[in-house]
Parts: sequence; structure tokens; C-alpha cells
Amino acid sequence: MTEADDSARERAIRAELGAWLDAEWSVDRPLREWRETLVAAGWAAPAWPKAWHGRDFSHAETMVVSRLFRERGVVGAASTGPRSLAAETLLAHGSDSLKQRYLRPLLTGEHSWCQLFSEPGSGSDLAGLTTRAERDGSRYVINGQKVWNTSAHHADFGILVARTDWDLPKHQGISYFVIDMRQPGVEVRPLRQMNGHASFNEVFMTDAIVHEEDRVGAEGEGWRIAQTTLSFERSGFGRDRAADALATRTGRIYAEYAEEVRIAMEPYRWYPQRAGRPDLLLSLARANGRINDPVVRQEIARALTLAEGARLATSQAEARRRSGSSDVIPGGSIGKLAASVIARQCSVAHTLIAGSHSLLAGDDANAQGLVAEILLSVPAISIAGGTDEIQRNIISERVLGLPKEPRFDTGSFRDIPRNPGRA
Repeated sequence: MTEADDSARERAIRAELGAWLDAEWSVDRPLREWRETLVAAGWAAPAWPKAWHGRDFSHAETMVVSRLFRERGVVGAASTGPRSLAAETLLAHGSDSLKQRYLRPLLTGEHSWCQLFSEPGSGSDLAGLTTRAERDGSRYVINGQKVWNTSAHHADFGILVARTDWDLPKHQGISYFVIDMRQPGVEVRPLRQMNGHASFNEVFMTDAIVHEEDRVGAEGEGWRIAQTTLSFERSGFGRDRAADALATRTGRIYAEYAEEVRIAMEPYRWYPQRAGRPDLLLSLARANGRINDPVVRQEIARALTLAEGARLATSQAEARRRSGSSDVIPGGSIGKLAASVIARQCSVAHTLIAGSHSLLAGDDANAQGLVAEILLSVPAISIAGGTDEIQRNIISERVLGLPKEPRFDTGSFRDIPRNPGRA
């Protein structure tokens, strides 16, 4: 396509969408009713296939829609929390039945979701999971424990990986499911973190039930499907989670949207701090009289340079993904590792700026204790979504083509030594 063609296409999309918004958009509409209208017209997720509530738009075309929504203050599809991870995975691997039942309520916000991957006994070795999914006729009986589950305490459904075959090698005996979180066999308990927040949960499943039609893909394909979920999760580690400006506007739809955002984003309040807050470095350096210190300036410059480089790389990776590139897993790992490097560099700079005051919490502390929260939160970004070591392995093997590290966990999973308490 030429530049003239792109401009003509953008004008056509803006004209069509603009006319549609003139007829349909109102700040006094109920949020759910508006989203049903949005989904029916294909504007909720225009990059999705037409068969599944989209318009088959390219990345560039989708950006035109997003820009016009921002200009007009239009509330879009529900996307907060793990919803997008579930949606993209189901879109890529789900049966028509799964897509029919779950994609539309994901976009309208009718259902909230959580991710049930990590376990206490396997750490970053996701393939070492021991949660069981034992077949019983046309259903599976689930027993096991998951941990670090954001939003599980108010989720309607969860995306779950569990072991269906203990005699296969560990990566091959895993299956992927959608599980009803409201059933009696699922218990959710909050976890308190060292930074004072309780964003995560542990989930216990005791004879919980998943029906066969809620399995994603075939039995044993869970590891491959989980890579899609993880690639999207890792790609999102550098994204901005700042407060949504639409939630501050007046009108019924904005009020309902603000409440949705408040509930969904409560677990993420400290997420900007785990990213290191590079946006605060210059203002805090000025406020603390450290802006002219050459050592401080050098560390700030290093942090801001890294952050800008990562932003550009993320934009490029997102454009490639939307254009249909399948090379998203290494790209997500590179972005995830970059986020860890940036956060740690920001910790160094914040510590130099605040000095010993960076250890103090409370309203009387430096930046009302925000610096202390940053230092306590940054370590999480090197662990969540796969540790830095895991990301380096992925990059070395899949990007650089280096030999894989020696493995000692091949053969039947049943025979692999592991924590007896988790066996």
C-alpha cells in the first residue's frame, strides 16, 4: 500500500466510525448496553476476525479506531486484568464452541478472569506443575494448588493448566482448560506482600469440575497453548497502568466504567512502582536538590535511555504481532527482561536521589513513602511472568540459536524426582 492509500483508508475508517458514533454513542447509556452495541458492530475488537466480533483490521487500521475513540472520549471493550490473556489465547486455540461462549462476554465485561499457572512447588518451571486433571467420563476432576493469581478473588472464570498424563514427559502431559471459579471446589485465599499490598492469591482446587467442552485444544497440548498466553503476558510488562482519564469524566457510562476500573485495577496499584517509576526520576532529583550531581545525572540518564529504547522495541514488536508475525514468544521475553533491567536501574537512581530517606515509609517520608515502595516492589518484576533466568534461556535458545542447557528431567514425569510434599 502507498502512503496515499493509507491516508485514504484512514479517512474512510474515520468517516464510517465517526458517523456510527454520532448515531450510537451517548454518555448516558448503561455501560453493558453500550458494549453490546459496540461488539455487534465489530468496533470492540476490530483486529479480530469478522467471524468473532471483529473486522479483520490491520494494526494500522486498528490504531485509527483507537485514536478516534480517544479523541471522542469513547469507552471501549473490557480489557482490564487477565481478560486480554484469556481472549487472545481462546482466539488463537479455542474451539468454535469456546469462542462462542466466552469471547463476547470478555469484550462486554460480563465475565472477569484470572490466570492459574504457577504453583508453589515448581517456581518458574511451569512444566513441572502437579495439579491433576483426572478424566471422569465427559468431565475432568481437578485437584491441586495454584499461586500468584491476580484477581482470582473476584474472577468468574480462570485459564488453567493441569496435568492429564503422568506417564508422558513433563511438557507433553499438560492440558489447558477454562475453569468455573464460582464452584464449591475452588477456594481463593489472599497473599500479603512485603510492600504491604495483597494483590495476589493462592487457589486451592478440591474435586473441582471442568467439562470436556471447556478444554482448550486437545489433551496434552497445554504446554504449547500456554506459550501463547505467556507471550502476551510478557509483552505487557512494560505497559503503562496509569489511571484511566475516562474514569474521571461525568455521565452514567463513565461512572460505571470508573467502578469497573476501580475493581479491576485494585490489585495493580503498586505495579507502576515495580516498574521502577522512571517518570519520577527527574522531578524527584530536582525536589531533593540532586539534579546537578554528575553521578546522579548519569544514573538517571542510563535509566531513561533504557526506558525509551524498550518503548520503541515494544512498539515494533506490537506492530509485528498485529501484522500476523508468529515470532511473539522471544519478543515478549526480550521485553520482559528489558523491564527488569530498567526497574533495577531506576532503583539505583532513586536510592542515589533519596539517600537514607529511601528507607522510610509513610506520609512524612520522601515522596510520601513512594520511593520506599518502589524499592520493595522492583524485585517482583524479575520474578513474575517467568524469572529473568527463564527469559535469558528463551532468548539464548530461540533468538540466538545457542545450544540448550543439559536436562535431567526427561522421561516419564511420574519418575522425575521432585519435592515430596508436592508429589
